[in-house]
Parts: sequence; structure tokens; C-alpha cells
Amino acid sequence: MENEITLKRFTDIRRELGHTQAEFAKLLGISSTTADIERGRTKLSGKVVAELLKQFKINPLWLFGESEEKYLETSHTNVIPKVVTVDSADRDNMVLVNAKAAAGYPQNIQDTSWYQQLPAFDLPIPEFRNATYRGFQVEGDSMLPNLRPGEWVLARAIEHIDHVSANKMYVVVLQDSVMVKKIEKRPNSNNITLVSLNESYPPYDIKPFQIQEIWEVSSKLTFNVDANTETGLLRQLQQSMEELKRQVGQVKN
Repeated sequence: MENEITLKRFTDIRRELGHTQAEFAKLLGISSTTADIERGRTKLSGKVVAELLKQFKINPLWLFGESEEKYLETSHTNVIPKVVTVDSADRDNMVLVNAKAAAGYPQNIQDTSWYQQLPAFDLPIPEFRNATYRGFQVEGDSMLPNLRPGEWVLARAIEHIDHVSANKMYVVVLQDSVMVKKIEKRPNSNNITLVSLNESYPPYDIKPFQIQEIWEVSSKLTFNVDANTETGLLRQLQQSMEELKRQVGQVKN
């Protein structure tokens, strides 16, 4: 039987990741469920320990109560692009990932053939040289007012999580989604905090191993540009409100 610390820590990992015993067993290559391991009836095999390290960066020494460092390589998690396409001159292409393609991006992130369906081009501007860039279409309003739904961000590849800055925006590719957020790394925490500019969306924590790629937003493409300044738009809104009040007043009279 495993010692109580190991059993508790194994169970805590599963719960922290939000998996049922059956789901966690499937991830770790265990038949049926993890119930027997958590109850101490089945020994924790070397294969399971190796999978915990490989998939979730769990420190085996921590698991067996011999270290307080729960995760390994958290500050040096590799988030470099999994696939890079080049043109005939061997220059990096800028691949465009629209909102529809983004839904399948995490699952196909290492499939070179999948990228062939995506448009790619070379942008002959000095600021986009000597680095790998990718374009992503913004979906949702979590980054208002800076980014609006349907706009595109052009973003530079980041190699490691410790290269991120708190005052930048990033395209974060998780295991099941693609999103644009600010990234915060809090002292004495193994978590990464994703922050929206729209305060209607609360920040939330993820584990470094959940991140597949990070792209630093450097510019954006916007459409439907008009001559209205924000002041002008505010004036129009005020006028509309006054007109609405006037109409309501007429109805009451």
C-alpha cells in the first residue's frame, strides 16, 4: 500500500484538474477507474507516475512526500510554435487563423497537413522580420475596448512563459481553446492567471502545462473605420438618450 501522503496527493491532483475517477484513469492509461489507487488497494505504478510527469509536470518526489515542489519545469515551459510554414524563399509565412479555424487549432496544432487549409502570406514590413508571426481573428468581447469581435491580431511567437510581460496582450493556445488575454504570473504561485480587459469577465487561473503556444500581440487589423471620434460617438449617444426621454415625455402627456 502507498503511504497516506501519496494517496492524498494523487487524489488532490485529480480533483484539482476537475476529472472524475474514470476520466483520470483514461488519461493515465489505467483500466476502469482510479478508485482502487485512491483507496490504497492498488499500488501506484511507475507508468502512472511517468504519465503524471509527462502530461502534468507533477514532480514524482512531491508525489511520494519527499519534496515540496509540486511541479517541474513550470517556469521554463516550452510554448514555441509546433508548426511553422515558409515560402519559396524559406521565409516564415504569416498564417491566418480565423474564428472557425481556431476551434480546431488546439487539436491539430502539430498536424502539418492541417495548416495547408489556412491562408498564409509574407508581410514585407521591417517590424515583421526576424521572428515568427501568426494572425488570429478575435472572437467575443472579453478584450473590449481594445479589441472588438471580428478584428484580427498579428502576434509574435513566444518561446517560454517567463518571456511574457504583464502589460502586453497574448494569444494563448490551451489544450482545448484559443483566446486573447493578458497574462499574470503571481509570486509564490504555480498558476498562470489569464485576465480580460472587459471587467465583466473575471480572471481565472490555469496550470502552465495547459498552455501549448503563446503569441504576443503586436498589432491589429480593424475594419469599418469611420470618422467618428469617441467624443463624437458619446455625443451621438447623449443626443439619442435626450430624444428617447423626449418621446417618453410625450407619451406620458
